[in-house]
Amino acid sequence: MDKELYRPKSTAARELWSQFDALQLGMDWDEEDLKKPQILIEDVFGDSHPGSSHLDSLTEQVGIGIYEKGGRPAKYHVTDVCDGCAQGHNGMNFVLASREIICDMIEIHASFVPWDGLVLISSCDKSIPAHLKAAARLDLPTIFVPGGSMRPAPYMSTSIKAGEISLRQKREGISENEVRAFKLTGCPSVGACQFLGTASTMQSMAEALGLALPGSALVPATMRDITAMARAAGRQVSKLIALNLTARKILTKEAFTNAIKIHAAIGGSTNALLHLPAIARELGLSLKPEMFDEINHKIPHIANIYPSGQYPTEAFWFAGGIPRVQWLLRDYLDLDVITVTGKSLRENLHQLNEEGYFERLEGYLTNYGLKREQVIKPVEETTEIGSIAILKGNLAPEGAVIKYAAVVEEMMHHTGPAKVFDSEEECHQAIIDNQIEPGMVLIIRFEGPRGSGMPEMAMTAEALMCDPKLSNSVVLITDGRYSGATRGPCIGHVSPEAAVGGPIVLIEENDIIEVNIPERVLRVIGIKGQLMRADEVDELLQERRGRWQPPKSAPRSGIFKRYTEQALSAMFGASLE
Repeated sequence: MDKELYRPKSTAARELWSQFDALQLGMDWDEEDLKKPQILIEDVFGDSHPGSSHLDSLTEQVGIGIYEKGGRPAKYHVTDVCDGCAQGHNGMNFVLASREIICDMIEIHASFVPWDGLVLISSCDKSIPAHLKAAARLDLPTIFVPGGSMRPAPYMSTSIKAGEISLRQKREGISENEVRAFKLTGCPSVGACQFLGTASTMQSMAEALGLALPGSALVPATMRDITAMARAAGRQVSKLIALNLTARKILTKEAFTNAIKIHAAIGGSTNALLHLPAIARELGLSLKPEMFDEINHKIPHIANIYPSGQYPTEAFWFAGGIPRVQWLLRDYLDLDVITVTGKSLRENLHQLNEEGYFERLEGYLTNYGLKREQVIKPVEETTEIGSIAILKGNLAPEGAVIKYAAVVEEMMHHTGPAKVFDSEEECHQAIIDNQIEPGMVLIIRFEGPRGSGMPEMAMTAEALMCDPKLSNSVVLITDGRYSGATRGPCIGHVSPEAAVGGPIVLIEENDIIEVNIPERVLRVIGIKGQLMRADEVDELLQERRGRWQPPKSAPRSGIFKRYTEQALSAMFGASLE
């Protein structure tokens, strides 16, 4: 970029009102900075959780990279929040709404003055989709920098061991020393939690979409590689400005199709079915749930990562990470999509292979006594196809979501009596109090976007899965959502939700529910313990609908009121209208 000829986008605004320059020169800018490409760095640095507390160091590295190429960085921050800290209390009702607010604040920061480029830095569940929504909305030359992955806990375990610890605590079956040991070792470093939850999934999706540098998703957050990636991103944004390669030129329909295929192959979080459609919506694109289901019928599931597999995310990155998955699936992908490197996916993969990238990382796996093929399986040796299913039927006419890659074979088809709860807290307590019997189908409703802000059911799902009497015999169904770490027959995003009168609101105790994952079916097949024909069931459900009255809820205010009044269906991303 010729710095002598470059005219920053903010020039006209500066010429209009001299106080603009005076205000910036009142900070640490000088007059030469006003002539350079001005690049907004947005991070979610803060003390909210380990995924964000280190991001200031990545911002510094990005800034150095920008300076190296003759630009001027400006640092802005909108801190995110953590599902893990919000488990089991009302704070969880605000977490999904935070995605919308973070996105809106970035739009404000990026719009009050003109910027030449944008760098986004985040690690976790809601901040990454918020950043990607903002990138799509703003359409600047943009690069995303993932915040990396946390080091494994003892015995290659992860922080989601909290489910087992919590259940045993509440049943008074654990010592204080064991609880303390988990607290001291469950999160041994900064970075996103060590399993393929929503945080790790969305880092992977950012790279799969082409908006992050190749290999940058899930870098161990304590290794030199993550700072090198951040500095390279700072240098690269200057190239994007010179090329006028903006976010919308990268975030195409073909890029989203590639990302969904990668999601199927790695066994990603069900929450991606909220976030990818929400990002696409900013572009005027529609990602229907049927598209996810169709792709999951075709793509081999090759990543052996917890919770649907065995290993933590650090091992996945050492095995080659997203580039390795793309390399193995190259016959399934559109390799001509343009990426943030300014090159096609085909060119990126060829360059990585020629540079020995995969071999260079594989050596780290020997530290754990692992081989690459144990973590990322060769396509020809894989028997599993896909990882996510969209279920439909008279209980979920618009659809519901399950990660079947984490479901045992004997629960792929299940029929059982319903036990109904109008809140997660009631269901969780029933599990703790041993009130749940094998074979039951637990229904948690009024936890959808309009009901309660669509909180995460991780605490209840983990309590269920950590109870050996129930884990392989009980189904959990909700109009809420789950953690990306959820395993077992846990069905979420049931739509329409209870708060808008969806069929889930009509279910009563001992109605018979059928879950058939291979056939993609979720339906009521009996009433009050009696099997019936489909038309008989429909008639009785209609009778109940005629008697149903929406429950009165407590007064709401602020963002919680706004979100629960305006959120779209989970099947359309649960964005604000």
